[in-house]
Amino acid sequence: MRKTFAASLVAVLFALSVHADSEFNKPVRVAPGVWFVLRDTHNNGLCNNIIIEMKDYLIVIDANYPAGAHLTQDEARALSPKPVKYVFDTHHHSDHLYGNAIWTRAGATTFAYAGVLEELNRYEPAEWNYAVKTRPDVAELKTGPEPPQQTFRENLHVLEDSTRRVEFHHLGWGHTRGDGIVYLPKEKILCTGDVAVNGHFVNLDESNVWNWPKVLDRLEQFDVRIVLPGHGPAGGKEILAGQRQFLLALTKAVQEAIDQGKTLDDLVTKATPPVVNLQLPDSVWVGHALPRQVAAVYGQLKSGKPGPLTP
Repeated sequence: MRKTFAASLVAVLFALSVHADSEFNKPVRVAPGVWFVLRDTHNNGLCNNIIIEMKDYLIVIDANYPAGAHLTQDEARALSPKPVKYVFDTHHHSDHLYGNAIWTRAGATTFAYAGVLEELNRYEPAEWNYAVKTRPDVAELKTGPEPPQQTFRENLHVLEDSTRRVEFHHLGWGHTRGDGIVYLPKEKILCTGDVAVNGHFVNLDESNVWNWPKVLDRLEQFDVRIVLPGHGPAGGKEILAGQRQFLLALTKAVQEAIDQGKTLDDLVTKATPPVVNLQLPDSVWVGHALPRQVAAVYGQLKSGKPGPLTP
């Protein structure tokens, strides 16, 4: 029986890796009644989606942008005749929540940890107004960001029926104040939103660089065989380790630069594109967002406060 389980897990992870290298927007079955959809973050800005089948309905993880919401609705209909009853916003960022109106118009209920609503009240409508100028799918809605219809304030919220238990956790301020994590204990699947992404996609603008690694430490304690991130390919617990390593290495390097009296202009040279004068280990994720990531960490370390300097 152990060999069968191990073989099936290897097959799932192999399918995910092939999927990651070849095609986007095609649901991959990672467990009975659970599908992962890898989106093309670089070209269309969409986040990944997860579709979970319950006895009488479906749960979708992340509303996505409106374009992503339409894609996920089509995919869900192709996978199951059951309706999407719930859509869970893992956090307030536009690529995870701006599709809410698409889902509620179709009869689904959107929900999130209460911190998501609080974050929307902090940062909107400024973010929406910017998105309207850059994304036709957002501009077409002509509404503004639709908040989740339901919220929960406890650290654990559960949806459960005779077929499956789905846990929604809030483990503290990491990526944002409102981070929500989804865990399927029977299937040992963890859906992390942007608390853990697989690659250099992470946004640190509203993060807590001190507490985020602690949140990842807590996630490491979950019994997990598959991690489904908010961006980047699926995998195992190495995604959690990679995210933690990146955060710790970047914070350490920026703090050492501050201790040496260096300014942000010393670390990020104003050019097109900006040049980062900071040495990071070869093993950590580095990409085009590094200048902005360095600036976010620098601001937090200098001020001694998490999140952006304003508001």
